[in-house]
Amino acid sequence: MADDVVNGLENMKLTTEEEEVIEISDEGRKDEIESCTHSLIGKFLTCKSFNKRAALSTLKKAWGLEERVQFIEVGSNLLQFKFQKEFDMERILRSGPWTFDNQALMLVRWKKGMMARNVKFESVSMWVQI
Repeated sequence: MADDVVNGLENMKLTTEEEEVIEISDEGRKDEIESCTHSLIGKFLTCKSFNKRAALSTLKKAWGLEERVQFIEVGSNLLQFKFQKEFDMERILRSGPWTFDNQALMLVRWKKGMMARNVKFESVSMWVQI
């Protein structure tokens, strides 16, 4: 039975009427890429679950960017922080370390071509009291 299904799928072809070309304009792509240039990708250094809504609300207040930052979940425990201004992004990146519920927030600057599966966090800022 499985062979019949495979053979049937292999013989399926679109007719010329069924073929449809979907064009994606360079304008739209450029706008979307441009909107990511002031972005940081972040991940909380934790294995346990946490309240993401509370974490993001707390970060907005701590950063003083109530309306000037957008949070997008782009993967499992992977967040994109979109800033309106490069100055705000740089300030957040340099002013760390940032934590929520005693869990460190690792941040890396977004780069063209970056996808959720290839984001690498190589360091995390920490304060140590001696």
